[in-house]
Amino acid sequence: MLVKWSPFGSVVNDDSVFSDFFNESFPVAKRGFEPKVDVRENDKNFIIVAELPGLAKDDFKITVENNTLVLEGEKKITNEDKDENTYRSERSHGKFHRAFRLTESVDSGKIKADYKNGILEIEIPKTEKAKPKQIEVKVN
Repeated sequence: MLVKWSPFGSVVNDDSVFSDFFNESFPVAKRGFEPKVDVRENDKNFIIVAELPGLAKDDFKITVENNTLVLEGEKKITNEDKDENTYRSERSHGKFHRAFRLTESVDSGKIKADYKNGILEIEIPKTEKAKPKQIEVKVN
């Protein structure tokens, strides 16, 4: 007879020390807020799209220094009703700092940013020398 081997044996299944470890009521580890980003590229630009839900335009800033684009700010705690008790809070908050190294092939003086409905889109134009160029092939 073959028996499936479990590296933890009966420890996880029977020991009451671990009984609440995988339970839903186990406290969730708190981490600060970190915006999720996508980085894309097309022929003319690099594009960074960041999710900043619940933030106003004044809650973050974008700077460029020493070929590094920095997105930083703070997502603050919102206590809408002071008379209620909070039993579980999973929304993250806190200061954040995201840095993106820019190559020499971008024109940092022409960077544009647009913010709408919690989505920040940063457009970083490429310099003329960095844009792809098609080479004409002559046939003799």
